[in-house]
Amino acid sequence: MQDDLFASRDTGHDSAPAAISGRALEGGELAELARAGCALHLIDCDLAHADAAELDLTGWSFERCDLRHVRLAGARLERTRWQSCRAAFADLRGADLTDARFVSSDCNNAILRGARLDGAAFTGCKLTGADLSDVRGMDTTFEETLLISAKLTGHSFRKQTLRRVDLGQADLRKCDFREAVLEGCSLRDANVVGARFDSADLRGADLGGLRLIDANLFRGAIISREQAAQLLAELGLRLG
Repeated sequence: MQDDLFASRDTGHDSAPAAISGRALEGGELAELARAGCALHLIDCDLAHADAAELDLTGWSFERCDLRHVRLAGARLERTRWQSCRAAFADLRGADLTDARFVSSDCNNAILRGARLDGAAFTGCKLTGADLSDVRGMDTTFEETLLISAKLTGHSFRKQTLRRVDLGQADLRKCDFREAVLEGCSLRDANVVGARFDSADLRGADLGGLRLIDANLFRGAIISREQAAQLLAELGLRLG
């Protein structure tokens, strides 16, 4: 199997990652490939339910791969690239995803608890129900991404610009939104207990479902007149 796998690589260009296409790869095969010590580009490969925990996959890229229920807990995934992948329920607990890039990928209900996300970016992704509690790292970015009902307790969005990010019903307790700008985003019905919004620009956010107990958290934030009227209405007040 080893010779067959390595034979499928595209080695015609030394600077490009070697490619494996259309393979079903199990944990043992992934471990064997990881031991070779070179980054790989997996295309249309099936890694569903594979156990790749603790492997060093630094610099690997995954394109249109099936990673549903894959186990990558504690894996080294620095500078990995994930393009149009299916990774629902992937176990990435404690993985190092420094400078990783996720584009147009389905990561619904993925478990990233305790993962390192320094410089990681999610663009056009689905992270509904994902567990990102206790993640470590700075400058993690989200754009055009669904984080509905996601767990983001204590995450820092400070000074970031979030574009078309849906945080509806998400667990945002103790999150830091200070000086953040939210453009086309939703915080509808999110749990924002203990969150900080000082100097945040929320004029581009859906603030529906705000409770009276939450109102004080938005002191110092910038909102539009229309949002102010909406919040007053939801708090049971009417403008005279």
